[in-house]
Amino acid sequence: MFDAHVHFIDPRFPLIANEGYLPEPYVIDDYRKRMAHFDVRGGAVVSASFQGVDQSYLKAALAALGPDWVGVTRLDLDATDDEILELNRAGVRALRFNLKRAAADITEMTLQALRAHELAGWHVELYIDGQMLASLQPVISKLPALSIDHLGMSDEGLPYLLDLVDRGARVKATGFGRVQMDVAETLRRIHTVNPAALMFGSDLPGSRAGRPFEERDVDLISQVVGTDIHAVLEDNAREFYRLPARRRPRPQPRRVENPTIPIPRHQLPGAGDHTRPLPIIE
Repeated sequence: MFDAHVHFIDPRFPLIANEGYLPEPYVIDDYRKRMAHFDVRGGAVVSASFQGVDQSYLKAALAALGPDWVGVTRLDLDATDDEILELNRAGVRALRFNLKRAAADITEMTLQALRAHELAGWHVELYIDGQMLASLQPVISKLPALSIDHLGMSDEGLPYLLDLVDRGARVKATGFGRVQMDVAETLRRIHTVNPAALMFGSDLPGSRAGRPFEERDVDLISQVVGTDIHAVLEDNAREFYRLPARRRPRPQPRRVENPTIPIPRHQLPGAGDHTRPLPIIE
């Protein structure tokens, strides 16, 4: 499994209350205990509004987690090329546009995103209510690579989201406790348009969500996408974040203790007889 959307709230590093709210600490050990039932082999650490543009927590988290983990961050608008390249070396692979809970100059952010893509191949991840997607089409169309958090949040934006998916955008199958939609139907429609679009994420710790991640969320994804479950749980995200694909062991053929021994045709009963037609039953 590749968890494409995780937040860490580490009190060792600067934290900023958002709308008067600051979540409880949630560190790497908490995450590992929570996900112990899953074979998590990598993921994406996503900067939340509580981190502002601090990069120290993200660098520390990526160093502790290892090379199969990447970062998604926010930057000062005046961040230099050298700062972007340094973060790229640390494992950052994307910029986050938090248009749900953080004020932003979308034009300047877009210019920065284009520069980061040219320098380091970074894409943009949008945290946005889907209702805003239509109004942002002129901006979004300029972004060379894009993913949308939490299924786009609402039914109202689904037509615009599906149009973006048809043009190559990815969508995070995350935050099912945050959204206002039929999750199964939304997953089905996205997967139908582009089977490579969906990327699983736990969204842990699920701060301010109606409910945090539960194991049944993975069961629901599996029911919708069927045999594409490995792609949604891992392969799609690893490809999008430019990580090597993970090889899985091929299932071994089941050993049969007493295999049937083939009988040569000439030893079959009545081998010399002509085939006789079956009797017709009136």
